[in-house]
Amino acid sequence: MNNKNYGRSTRFGKPAVRRGGSFSGKSRSSGGGNGGNRRGGFNRGGQSINISRFVCKAEPVAETIPYESKNRFADFVIDERLKENIIGRGYVTPTPIQDQAIPSVLDGIDVVGIANTGTGKTAAFLIPLLNKVIKQPNEKILIIVPTRELAIQINEEMVSFRGSLRIFSACCVGGASIGQQISSLRRSHNFVIGTPGRLKDLMERREIKPDQFKTIVLDEADRMLDMGFVNDMRFIMSKMAPNRQTLFFSATMSREVDNLIREFLREPITISVKTGDTAKNVDQDIVRTVRGQDKIDVLHDLLTQPEFSKVLIFGRTKHGVGKLSEVLSARGFKADAIHGNKNQFQRQRALASFKDNKTKILVATDVAARGLDIPNVSHVINYDIPATYEDYVHRIGRTGRGDKQGKALTFVD
Repeated sequence: MNNKNYGRSTRFGKPAVRRGGSFSGKSRSSGGGNGGNRRGGFNRGGQSINISRFVCKAEPVAETIPYESKNRFADFVIDERLKENIIGRGYVTPTPIQDQAIPSVLDGIDVVGIANTGTGKTAAFLIPLLNKVIKQPNEKILIIVPTRELAIQINEEMVSFRGSLRIFSACCVGGASIGQQISSLRRSHNFVIGTPGRLKDLMERREIKPDQFKTIVLDEADRMLDMGFVNDMRFIMSKMAPNRQTLFFSATMSREVDNLIREFLREPITISVKTGDTAKNVDQDIVRTVRGQDKIDVLHDLLTQPEFSKVLIFGRTKHGVGKLSEVLSARGFKADAIHGNKNQFQRQRALASFKDNKTKILVATDVAARGLDIPNVSHVINYDIPATYEDYVHRIGRTGRGDKQGKALTFVD
C-alpha cells in the first residue's frame, strides 16, 4: 500500500493479498462485530457512540498557549531530600494538575483532581504523600487502582521519588503470589498499593488493618466502577479511619463517579485542569473497511508503513487479542499481547518489552487503557470499537502524552 489509507471519508478498494496466518473475521471485529447503525454510530455495551467522535485533527503544539505554573518544584514546602530526588529526576516545572493539587494535598485537604491522561496525576499525589510520611514516619497510605499494571507502575514511581529515603511499600495485586504479598505486609511499610479485590481479600485475612490508614487514594475510580469493583471499594472504604484524608484522581467523570465522591470524601476541593475529552495533540481518525475486505490485511498494510513505529492495538476480548497477536507474529511483526488470561509475569514481561522497544506492537484489552505511562507510542489503533466513549478517551491517551504528538485510528465497518 503506497498511500496512507485512512481518513474521514476513506474507503479501501481492492482487498489486500493475504500474507499467511489465519484469522476468523473478515470485515468484522475480532470481538464479533462493531454493531453499526444507520445514523453512523455504534452501540456497544448499551452506549451509542457516533463515529464522528473518533475524528479530530490534532492542534499543532506551537499554537497551544503554555500553562503558566504558579510554582516550581523547588518552591514546594517539602523535605529538602525529597526535593533533591525530584529535581534530580529532571522535574523543574509542575504540570497544571501538579501545580494546583500538590499544595492542597500538603495541607491535608480532601482533593478531587480531574485532568487529561498523561498530565502527571501520579506525581500530583505521590510527592506530597511522600513528604507526609517523612514528617510522620508512622503514617500509612493506601492507594487503590483498577489494574495490576497501574499498581506496579505507581509503586515504581514511588521508589524512584523516594531515592535512598527509608520509605517502603507493599504492592498487592491479583494474579501474583499472595504469600509474598503477606510477607511484604508483615515487614515495615508506609504505602500499600493494590487492586480492590486483592486488598479486600487481605483485609478479610486481617493482613491489612484498614483503620490504621489515615490517607487513601482512589486512582481511576471510574474504571474500577466499569470493572465491577464498586462493592469491594465500598467494603474497603467502610473499614477506613473516619478522620482520613481522601484523594480522588481521574481523567473522566460520570454521575456514578460523582456519587462515589459524595459518599467517600468530606468537603473536597475540586481541581479540574481538563482541556477537553481528548488530548489536543492526538490526531484522531477512522479506518473504514468494506464488504469483502479482510480486516487483518488492512491492519497489516498500516503496520508496514514506517511512521507506525510503536503501536498499541486495542481489542475487545481476551481471546481476540491473543489471536490477533499470534497472527501478527506469524506475519513477521514483533508483537505481543496483554490481557486478563495472562499471568502477572507474562503481562509484565510483555509490557516491559514494549516499553523498551524490543516489541514494536502490543495488542491489549482495556487492562492497558488506564494510567499506564508508555513512552513514545506513535499510534493507538482501536481494532475493536470500545464499549464506551470514556474507554476510547483512555485508550487513545496512551499516545500523544505530555507535549508529544500522537495518532489514534479506529476501525469501523
